Amino acid sequence: MSSSPSRLSARGSGLALLVVGLCWLAVLFDGLDMFIYGSVLPHLLETGTFGLTPDQAGDLGSYATFGMLIGALTAGTIADRIGRKKLMVSCVTLFSLASGLCALADGVAVFGLGRTLAGVGLGGLLPTAISMVSDYAPRGRGALVIGLLMTAHHAGGILSAYVAKWLVEPVGWRAAFWVCVLPLLFAPVLARFLPESLSFLVAKGRTEEARALAARYDVEVPAAKSAEGGPGERWTSLVSLFRGREWTQTLLYWLASFGGLLLVYGVATWLPTLMRAEGYELGSALSFVVVFNLGGIVGMLVAGRAADRFGAPRISAVWFALTAAGVYLLSVHMPMTVTMIVVFLTGVFLNSAQTMIYATVSIRSSPDNRATAVGWTSGMGRFGAVFGPWLGGQLLASNQGDRGFTAFALAGVSSMVFIGIAALRTPRTAAQEAPREQQLAAH
Repeated sequence: MSSSPSRLSARGSGLALLVVGLCWLAVLFDGLDMFIYGSVLPHLLETGTFGLTPDQAGDLGSYATFGMLIGALTAGTIADRIGRKKLMVSCVTLFSLASGLCALADGVAVFGLGRTLAGVGLGGLLPTAISMVSDYAPRGRGALVIGLLMTAHHAGGILSAYVAKWLVEPVGWRAAFWVCVLPLLFAPVLARFLPESLSFLVAKGRTEEARALAARYDVEVPAAKSAEGGPGERWTSLVSLFRGREWTQTLLYWLASFGGLLLVYGVATWLPTLMRAEGYELGSALSFVVVFNLGGIVGMLVAGRAADRFGAPRISAVWFALTAAGVYLLSVHMPMTVTMIVVFLTGVFLNSAQTMIYATVSIRSSPDNRATAVGWTSGMGRFGAVFGPWLGGQLLASNQGDRGFTAFALAGVSSMVFIGIAALRTPRTAAQEAPREQQLAAH
């Protein structure tokens, strides 16, 4: 039943492909639903749908990211109770139905409720999918499969641009959200073919079920881990982040993550609209979304290698500097070819710069509180994800849309400064480098 340490059996490889493939499709739909609002937003504003104003549009963008904050914070607790498989099916069902609510909305209030509920599902899905593929990844290939999984989110962003480009003008914006309901048909496929997490089964004492599943696919049963500490121990891990001189390092990581996710979600929401404000046609503005997410896919695949060679803190700081330069350049009307190159490179650096913050925290944390350190850095950053879409809306509402790219570029500069200072400080412990999958998983 056990697989060789150096080579996975054919059936084990087949199981890994099944799990990664199903989770990849789920995350693809996650990305589609996340990016679809930004892709249809220029049309909503131009047609005055719901009497929508730029500041209201920014609020609506923040509703989804606030929902993601709730989903991400509660996903672990819910998964521990009902299982990762059921939670993934529930998340796909929730954001699909929520998109249907958006398609049926007759006003801003109902539309905002739909986006908030969709955000809860979106926020819960990604960390759960990462946990699933980590369980079934071939030994020594965890970083590879998680990197591949995360490309699905950007592929969803590319798909959202094409959905908007093909449907919004001829059919209407509601059609784009009806497309986002289609993943509901995928939920039964997940329920039927996705196996439950072996780690969850073992943790719940369902060892016979875990052994039967492992035997069916010829993979190893994970070793039982000691029970996680209670609330007291978890709070002790959090307090340890602020002991002695560690509080300055912790705050630097949190501030860098706040600026990074403000930039990521601010640009994701407002890129088409801001490019329209710079004089580009709607079709061209949506093409920038495609190119930006293609850059994100490339960036996810190359950032880890660069960090292995030069160090995650240095790469994060340099990547944020290059991101800030790219975002600022987008405020300058350049030839189309040059603009496309700048958008692509910005996508390469922006998304992986934030990932390298998590890598830095993971590497520099001691093993006993690594999960707490990365989790809270990600959680604090999520507040930036809520603030970014709101900020873009406020700038447009005050007729300062031309300053939108400048504001987002300044966020990149701030993250560069904070992670750069953190990189210069001596880490508390010479902790061994964490597995790459932990570094990638917190995005």
